[in-house]
Amino acid sequence: MKIRNPRTGIYDYNLLVDSNDVIVAKSIEIRNAQKAWNENGVEKRVATVQKWLESLKKYQNEIAEQLSIDTARKSISAVEVAGVLGVLQAWCYRAPQLLSPADERPSMSANTVMVQQQWIPYDVVGVISPWNFPLLLALIDTVPALLAGCGVLLKPSEVTPRFMDGLEKSINEVPELSKVLKVVRGGAEAGKAVVQNADAICFTGSVPTGKKIGAVCAERFIPAFLELGGKDPAVVLADADLEVATDAVLRSCVGATGQACQSLERIYVDQTIYDDFVHLITDKAEEVTLTINPEEGQMGPLIFEAQAIKIQEQIDDAVSKGAEILTGGKVETIDGGLWCRPTVLIHVDHSMKVMTEETFGPIIPIMAFSTEDEALELANDSIYGLSSSVFSTNKEKAIEIASKMEVGAVSINDGSLTNKVFDAEKNSFKESGINGSRMGDAGFLRFFRRKAMLIQTAKPETMANFEEKQ
Repeated sequence: MKIRNPRTGIYDYNLLVDSNDVIVAKSIEIRNAQKAWNENGVEKRVATVQKWLESLKKYQNEIAEQLSIDTARKSISAVEVAGVLGVLQAWCYRAPQLLSPADERPSMSANTVMVQQQWIPYDVVGVISPWNFPLLLALIDTVPALLAGCGVLLKPSEVTPRFMDGLEKSINEVPELSKVLKVVRGGAEAGKAVVQNADAICFTGSVPTGKKIGAVCAERFIPAFLELGGKDPAVVLADADLEVATDAVLRSCVGATGQACQSLERIYVDQTIYDDFVHLITDKAEEVTLTINPEEGQMGPLIFEAQAIKIQEQIDDAVSKGAEILTGGKVETIDGGLWCRPTVLIHVDHSMKVMTEETFGPIIPIMAFSTEDEALELANDSIYGLSSSVFSTNKEKAIEIASKMEVGAVSINDGSLTNKVFDAEKNSFKESGINGSRMGDAGFLRFFRRKAMLIQTAKPETMANFEEKQ
């Protein structure tokens, strides 16, 4: 597969795609090694992952450089790698605590029966990750699955694949890990092969693809942990600090060029402060600089060509239905890359795609509301339920509004805090996802099936006793 450089527009990398036979063979290798991996115990798994951590540090700069080419983000790529190292360290600390042996206990419903709980990991977990944060979203599911005792078949996105070269080097330097962690290269067909050869699937990506994967998993009777799209709203109440709100909304909307599932994508502002909010955020949006020179600037080009087309279509649809562009408003080609400056839209409503469909770009559509009930109705009028934000100087009022939002997490007086806070469990609502949280302890425990040992300590009942009770 020919891979496009988002900064130059040139297809300058060849991705060698794994055939179905190769993927099947990798899954068999993992399956053959997984039993010993699990039986080694969590402490030995932690020791192996710690070796991998040291190997990743060795290739840290190489992986960051590969990420920076594919995403056209230099500083963010460095932060992404450093963040992943922190994720590994955190799970190495927490996993043994979660797997500490549970004491045998009496049953609450049968007083002569003692209960022992066992935790049985899935043999092979398939992880299919997206292009926007290639390393982090590949390993955020992979690491806890490995520490749980699972083997992992990992297929990163074919849109941003270069980091797999450095990642595989780090894996291959830890032989005991390389037996149970295999990287798969390819596109949709490779993804299908992963789904067919795993015992559980973790998928991060679009709603349409997630639904297809979920249907296949249901047919195969295996669990699918789906982290899908978002259309995150922000509600800015009348008493909000406008400097705080506009700073946070702007950063969340256009940081990483808006290419994050938890980016704010629709902004609802109390009508009494609407004009002030719009003027202030427009001024700030116009000051955002582009990283046309990779060594300076704040916002890079769009990574994925197909997404750039969708962003322009949403802007054009909004304008055709009466929206007004205050700044930005056009996907442009500069030195071969596709760029979209921060775009503030007003006079928007829910008849427009920009207010109802996931954008994944630096667009800030702003709509006024007159009452809190109206704000909640607008915020909840979506097929998505990933996360949201509320801005108010009254914490109790903000939490009251947040508690009525149909989403899995709410940032109070900030935006997109779920990209910083990994220890708070949350579920995706509506079509933004399904099944156990990848955050908090649940992000580890979901990789186990619970098994119960029921130990009778008294003489079992006989049929005679059974008949006497009738």
